[in-house]
Amino acid sequence: MKSFEIYREMGDDVQAIYRSRLITEILLSLNESSRKLSQLREITGSTSQAIIPKLRKLEADHLIEAKEHEYYLTQTGKIVASRLADSFATVGTINKFKQFWSGHYLEGIPVFILKEIGCLYESEVLKDRGMKVLEVYNNQLKMIKEADHIHGISSVVTEGYADFISERVKEGISVELIVPPHIAGKLKQSPYLEKIDALKDYENFKLMVIGEDIKVGIIVTDKSFSLSLYKKDGVEYDITTGLFSLDPKAIEWGEWLFWYCKGKAEFTKR
Repeated sequence: MKSFEIYREMGDDVQAIYRSRLITEILLSLNESSRKLSQLREITGSTSQAIIPKLRKLEADHLIEAKEHEYYLTQTGKIVASRLADSFATVGTINKFKQFWSGHYLEGIPVFILKEIGCLYESEVLKDRGMKVLEVYNNQLKMIKEADHIHGISSVVTEGYADFISERVKEGISVELIVPPHIAGKLKQSPYLEKIDALKDYENFKLMVIGEDIKVGIIVTDKSFSLSLYKKDGVEYDITTGLFSLDPKAIEWGEWLFWYCKGKAEFTKR
């Protein structure tokens, strides 16, 4: 059955959740933890008289249940509430960073990973402007300097990045980098060739080449995540704008993208 047909058949049930602020807030609240009625009153800012009928409806729909004066999501309730939370996070992330998404090429990110874009809600977009002409670059170098491990996908290479990475490798930090073909070609030329050669005996350094131009740049560490993209035309890499986050969900999203690309990449000694 197509989505539109499901909507026509089940639309009233879905809209009953989205139309009711109280039902939505109850489900989202219980998605985080079980709650007593007093807690639901505090969270929603509503009275018991307003909340109780909504609780009864959710109980009748087998989405929640009461145990010892606390309300819990049922197993089916957990599915509905988690999907509800995901939908708000997705729309919220798209709207929060609307200019960033609309101004950049997103086709380099696999669709099934892009669908989880809501994981990036707790992020910020940094942009070089005015006196802060190296805002993005400096923040990425700071990430590298403070990391206990580094996973990266690089669509651009500079001597500054190379020197910082080399320094961290020599300090014993685990570094794994994935590069597309055009960057792999640059790494075979001076001054990068010499820098890579100097790291060939370090077991904590892995350089991999992915056979496709993925048009994305990420740095994922144990503490932070950054995302850089090509401009909308898919031709020019945007080094002046980047999305940064310290949120574990964003870091997990970045790791997911990294491991997907790692599965398609080949290890190179150089």
